Amino acid sequence: MSHTKAGFNTLSIHAGECHPGSEYAHVNPIFQSSTYSFPNIENGGKVFKGEEFGYIYSRVGNPNMTVLENKIAALEGSGITEKRHAEGDKDFQVVGLSFSSGMAAISSTLMGLLEPGDTFIAQTSLYGGTIDLFNNTFTKYKLTAIWVNDGDVASFEKAVQDNPKAKLIYIETPGNPMLTIVDIEAIAKLAHDHNMVLIVDNTFATPYLQRPLELGADYVIHSMTKYIGGHGTSVGGMVVSPHSEIMYTEIIENRHHIGGNPGPMDSWLINMGVKTLPLRMDKHCDNTEVLVDYLLNHPKVGLVLFPGLKNHPNYEIAKKQMSRYGGMISFELKGGLKAGAILMDSVKLMTLAVSLGAIDTLIQHPASLTHSNIPKEHREKAGITDGLVRLSVGLENIEDLIADFDQALAKV
Repeated sequence: MSHTKAGFNTLSIHAGECHPGSEYAHVNPIFQSSTYSFPNIENGGKVFKGEEFGYIYSRVGNPNMTVLENKIAALEGSGITEKRHAEGDKDFQVVGLSFSSGMAAISSTLMGLLEPGDTFIAQTSLYGGTIDLFNNTFTKYKLTAIWVNDGDVASFEKAVQDNPKAKLIYIETPGNPMLTIVDIEAIAKLAHDHNMVLIVDNTFATPYLQRPLELGADYVIHSMTKYIGGHGTSVGGMVVSPHSEIMYTEIIENRHHIGGNPGPMDSWLINMGVKTLPLRMDKHCDNTEVLVDYLLNHPKVGLVLFPGLKNHPNYEIAKKQMSRYGGMISFELKGGLKAGAILMDSVKLMTLAVSLGAIDTLIQHPASLTHSNIPKEHREKAGITDGLVRLSVGLENIEDLIADFDQALAKV
């Protein structure tokens, strides 16, 4: 059966699973080895030269990494691959590269596409670690981010016009933590019209809810620590792209040289998590939609941010490019910073923790935690107020989550 023609649930379970050396194991084994042997010197020489496929050293490659890379590439790319093949482009292929974290995937990808002195365009509402990377680490290597303060196409168009030498556009949609929605298709066209590439962080949506490559993106990045792994047990990152030549030269060389590879155990655990991704995402979405209604009607809650609300400024875009609206909610408490701290200390069932996308509900206060190192001016431009709360809705019984909110908000 061709994986490009299989459904999402089937791909989640079966894509990438057949691997030489698995000895027909029903579940792909963990290849817990730092290095690999060769049957003879001739074979070893050919593997080193790339004349034959084989494994050398786990920093360079590992069977568990390969399985995971093939699976995520299939989930992100099967639709566009089938379309391009039907159009006659039989050489079209989407490939994946796995990393030790989402940050390793982001840094290795951008460092592979940029050179010292280059500028690039990025939206303001991004994961705090990404903002730190762009504002601090990258500036040491003369890489300059041009910030776009909101997600509308006109703002990106102005940034491109004002910075004609910019090499790429980096977006995250839905954005963290404001759930900013950016029109992927429109930004991809803008980028390509100006000989730029578009990178999309698809962590919040996952390929189950949104597939940026089908909308024109060039590179898709995931923190697999989140929904893809799904169980809060592993850290990992992934970049997926049809630009295989760059992937297998500039970007993979960064992984080799900097050492941002995932370990076999993390790769195996994340791969196991992917198998239930569609089931989990539907339940995340179901619970989230109920909690959105609850928060909208609570007197101590002000603004509720969720792409599925018709009053969301980019609801129509979200409706166009997402199949459902995800498991994340951000909302403002009317009591500001103090109210946020009280709520964090009052929840009993929900877990006060950063990260997201786990099977249990995680709650956090960006101004105190994930974005506390971001300058206040940058936070405010991104809309991150002192009372903003970010909620990653889990798979618990919805009645229990509402009961926890009832008792916690009563103390605010």
